[in-house]
Amino acid sequence: MASASASSTFIKTNAMSENKLSIEEYLNQDEQKDLLRLLTAGSVDDGKSTLIGRLLFDSKKLYEDQLSALERDSKRVGNAGAGQIDYALLLDGLKAEREQGITIDVAYRYFSTNRRKFIIADTPGHEQYTRNMITGGSTANLAIILVDARTGVITQTRRHTFLCSLLGIKHIVLAVNKMDLVDYNQEVFDRIVCDYQQFLEGLVKENQHLLVPDVKCFPLSALEGDNVVERSNHTPWYDGPALLDYLETVHIGNDHNLKDFRFPVQYVLRPNLDFRGFCGKVASGVVHKGDEVMALPSGKKSHVKRIVTYDGDLDYAFPPQSVTLQLEDEIDISRGEMIVFPDQLPHVGRHFETMLVWMDEEAMKASKSFYLKHNTNTSRCHIDHIKYKVNVNTLERTEVEALQLNEIGRAVLTTSKELFFDAYADNKATGAFVLIDPITNNTSAVGMIIAPAAENDLHADSGQPVLNLPKLGIAPEHYAAVDKAVAELERQGLGIKVIK
Repeated sequence: MASASASSTFIKTNAMSENKLSIEEYLNQDEQKDLLRLLTAGSVDDGKSTLIGRLLFDSKKLYEDQLSALERDSKRVGNAGAGQIDYALLLDGLKAEREQGITIDVAYRYFSTNRRKFIIADTPGHEQYTRNMITGGSTANLAIILVDARTGVITQTRRHTFLCSLLGIKHIVLAVNKMDLVDYNQEVFDRIVCDYQQFLEGLVKENQHLLVPDVKCFPLSALEGDNVVERSNHTPWYDGPALLDYLETVHIGNDHNLKDFRFPVQYVLRPNLDFRGFCGKVASGVVHKGDEVMALPSGKKSHVKRIVTYDGDLDYAFPPQSVTLQLEDEIDISRGEMIVFPDQLPHVGRHFETMLVWMDEEAMKASKSFYLKHNTNTSRCHIDHIKYKVNVNTLERTEVEALQLNEIGRAVLTTSKELFFDAYADNKATGAFVLIDPITNNTSAVGMIIAPAAENDLHADSGQPVLNLPKLGIAPEHYAAVDKAVAELERQGLGIKVIK
């Protein structure tokens, strides 16, 4: 065995030398590939884990020990039948998942082809694991929603599509799976596609803040491998690409907001007296050396002198690059503040409407305050009120006083200090936030900002004192001092609602 292994290594080494490709060059090639983050969603037994397992298996991206373990586990707990490989076991990692044949946790898989790198999140389909799906889909560029060809579009399909739309995922693949069980009937596929498109039209019409611009439909059999990695002879009526080919070529470059420059400052770097730079990640937009920029909330302007990275200076930077900006002028900027273009300002305020996904086992309490984490900024906040709760199965709206675990609702929030934000639909980087319980440090909720709150949406009967600054005749230049006093009172446990 040792000599065979050595011989194999020798052959690989010679092949590499003949092709003049070193290990370092190979790794550099891999680093330069585009990265596609995707998630799978669907009902129980729609074949999510089987589909991803088939992708990994047919694209030859499994090691020998993984293949051996897969064969062993397929015999022990597999559901594919005697002598058949159960591809779902590649992703169902928890013991409870394997024994029940379901996905509970979010399972991640990493693999690459010659054209692209992939991070796949296999998310649970059950309603009680909505928060798991939200977690898995928060960074996804694309979602694969599986539908059983025998049942068509069902409640879970609508729920998962709504959640993907809520998360701002701009590419959706409708994978009509198990086509082998309906004899690859084109009429079945066409009917499911038509039903899904009708649902999408109604969803966007009733929820103007949701948008699904790109939907592709595929007839598949994950178990048999039809149209997964290669086109299938069983579907001559289908003239589209195989699923993997589409995943390798789908264009995601325009998914970033490259128009509105947003640079949340993470920290200030001053290694010596001659250099003062502001470190952070470019959230959106493109900044060039020499561009005029503005610091928020001060409103002071300057020009970009240098764009510094570990590998040297850049002429321009774009998301999601981490850089250090050095400005021409000495401006007082600290962590949590933001650098923007003067003609592309975000919303600045303390009140906004948002879609909340409640993730804490402890139900929401109207009187409770939270830490709101927004980019590099952290602020105290309270939930002013819930406008309505969305039933994730029927999409019906009902009035409620509070949200429970896995529930989604539209709410109005008030923070103790001003935030710099955009609507989530326009800019995911500056439109998302997290609510943290100040006592347990649990993540209580995640939110997607819709728009600044109107003054008539701010309830004065929430049990908190209201300070209406315009009615009191307080000039805007004194608002900062008021905010500082209110923040100190909040730290002492007294919440005050401020209207500007």
